[in-house]
Amino acid sequence: MKKLRLLFYGLSIILLASCAKQSTPTGGPRDEDPPILQQANPTDQSLNTKPETITLTFDEYVKLENPSKGIVITPRINKDEVEFTALKNVVTVKLNQELEDSTTYVFDFQKSVVDISEENPAENLKIVFSTGNSIDSLSLSGKVNFYFPASKTDFKDVLVGIYPVGDTTDVLTAQPYYLSQVDTAGNFTITNIKNGKYMAYAWKDANGTLKAEHKSEDYDFVLDTLHLNENIPGLTFNLSKADITPIRILRSATFGQNYDIVLSRPAVSTKLENEQLGNRYFYTSNDTRIRIYSDEAQSDSIPFQVTLSDSVGFSKDSLIWAKFPESERTPEKLTVSANSGKNFFQNLEAELKFNKPLKSVNTDSLYIAYDTASVIPITREMMSLPDSSRRDILHIRFSVPDSLSQEIFTVKAADSTFTDVENQINETSLTANYRKLKREGLADEISGAITGAQPPFIVQLVNSKNELAHEQFLDSSTTFSFKMVEPGTFKIRVIEDLNGNKRWDPSNFTERRLAERVFYFSNAEGQPNLVIRSGWSLQDQNIQASPPTGLPKTENSAVEKP
Repeated sequence: MKKLRLLFYGLSIILLASCAKQSTPTGGPRDEDPPILQQANPTDQSLNTKPETITLTFDEYVKLENPSKGIVITPRINKDEVEFTALKNVVTVKLNQELEDSTTYVFDFQKSVVDISEENPAENLKIVFSTGNSIDSLSLSGKVNFYFPASKTDFKDVLVGIYPVGDTTDVLTAQPYYLSQVDTAGNFTITNIKNGKYMAYAWKDANGTLKAEHKSEDYDFVLDTLHLNENIPGLTFNLSKADITPIRILRSATFGQNYDIVLSRPAVSTKLENEQLGNRYFYTSNDTRIRIYSDEAQSDSIPFQVTLSDSVGFSKDSLIWAKFPESERTPEKLTVSANSGKNFFQNLEAELKFNKPLKSVNTDSLYIAYDTASVIPITREMMSLPDSSRRDILHIRFSVPDSLSQEIFTVKAADSTFTDVENQINETSLTANYRKLKREGLADEISGAITGAQPPFIVQLVNSKNELAHEQFLDSSTTFSFKMVEPGTFKIRVIEDLNGNKRWDPSNFTERRLAERVFYFSNAEGQPNLVIRSGWSLQDQNIQASPPTGLPKTENSAVEKP
């Protein structure tokens, strides 16, 4: 009986402890209701007010999520001076600065105010007031695109801003006067704008500075001045990267028996001029370094005219006096790499890249193997050097006869096959495999027409890995055709090559030049992907050019040419 009584007491203590313990209730519906604004001071649409502090009172406890970046304030104020706080159900904004006279201010809180429990953001939370006796009501709206979008287009952090004409700042130097966040579909609207003339910009503000970083962020600008005396819809921006830092020669000096020229940034075009270039002198260009080689040491300085061009069109011309002294420095070893793993249909095209200019090739140890015992010697007629002044790329082309049914062909080079201008040989052998595709495994043709733009065009097939699979240059035609295409999922990309230099040119903000337009094929569902199967012939894959940056080309009094 005593034991029974003790057991009863023990169970009672446990039950009492359980009842006394507090815990979060489980079950029940999840709170999905956003905070509701109950009171604002000043009230929305207020006139003749210059508040020092803005207070918002909600129906529940709230907190702020990254307010310095998420809350958009227009027109421009010194946001570094603004203090944002949330206490219980009240949000306070201390401005700590004098507002302008006769100006309409917009405080767009977007998704910065959320409830405590489930972080539901307050909806359509915007306070508009004027320091004068009227509310500015003009608006500017449109859409933002990317010329080279990621696999999944992300408009997060994309902003659109306008600056009054006469303002000494721009998108690269300071935040705009009026500002808007782009929505998830790329659309934007700037509201409550004062009548006036403005310059317009868009950019992806990845670092939250409210201005564009030209070295790292995509951006775009409208060349024309916008005269806002009425609402303006339909403004288009096309974002892309464009580093406008001019190319420079940082230094030049001897390196062993060679001569180095070091650049501030990579050049897209490098031209060296000397009477003996390609005979006695050769060069390589790698990223930001140009290295000139001589076939022998020399006591005299040798002149080279160097012409450099960067991606945005800046150029640099310099006369360099290079020296090639005797040197005890051990020459760099010769290395070779190949585009191994490439597929081909009829013509095997191998590309061999060297770290230094070639002097000679021993063809006795260079061949194509296609089974364990059969080889095809690579003759000099099968080889070519794209640039005799550089001699660092060797092309090998061989038309495989139909009588050879093998699938894998291997380019092989033994050690000591290649000798460079410093008399160094390749110390390791080279093996590069190439796969021959069967005719029945290929798509017959992909063809179509381009409308809404004028040639020349660069038409590209881009695979699912965002790699360039095929490319065509159309000098005067608007129709394209790719034949014998390997099956897969592709995008068709078109570059409007305005200057015909066979490459895409980015914008140049300094010279007020827009980037060359880039647009894509779109299927019936509005998606860019094109699925290709073996044996298919896809015709009439027509491509409509996307709108260029700016307003639609109509007689519009809202536009003034620069």
